[in-house]
Amino acid sequence: MKYEATLIAVKDIERSKAFYKEWLGLDVVADFGANVSLTGGIALQTVETWSEFIGGREIGFKNNAGELYFEEDDFDSFAAKLNGLELVHPPLEHRWGQRVVRFYDPDGHIIEVGENMNAVVRRFMKAA
Repeated sequence: MKYEATLIAVKDIERSKAFYKEWLGLDVVADFGANVSLTGGIALQTVETWSEFIGGREIGFKNNAGELYFEEDDFDSFAAKLNGLELVHPPLEHRWGQRVVRFYDPDGHIIEVGENMNAVVRRFMKAA
């Protein structure tokens, strides 16, 4: 078995494609209308189609039960341009030294962008 992608339901697929391109630099790999594959192993599915797939079960948005995780080499530059996003929390530094920020995508899915761990090590070496 091979893991392929994480699929998330979205209310407006065009808005989500634009968001993931603008904020995270992801490109469309395949666009089937109701399903879109992005670089990085993320797939977007229209909420209507997803509801059909799961037998009409309720779909909860902004449930804070998981996140999509990214790393950024230039964390300071990324963090400086977060205006307009709904933050889960402002940039913070974890006890292991990695700086991160979490925010919501247009449908309330949590996105975490963390400082690349190699950058963390370089920052610590520079400070020593």
